[in-house]
Amino acid sequence: MAVKLRLTRMGKKKSPFYRIVATDSRKARDGQYIEKIGYYNPVAEPAEIKIDEEIAKKWLAVGAQPTDTVRSLFIKQGIIEK
Repeated sequence: MAVKLRLTRMGKKKSPFYRIVATDSRKARDGQYIEKIGYYNPVAEPAEIKIDEEIAKKWLAVGAQPTDTVRSLFIKQGIIEK
């Protein structure tokens, strides 16, 4: 099973926010996930990012691959280096 760290869309129409989750790469974008890591709200000014650093590092240590967007959020929060 290939685990990915990616965003899943939540919220109302035209006002989305996203959960950062660990999920099987074969599952649908908004489908079942293994564990919630945090959330990202791009609509708020400034954008709101909350990530549980311990859980994120645990998943990265066992080989989960973050998507490009999640990788950039992790870099902003200082969880991974460039």
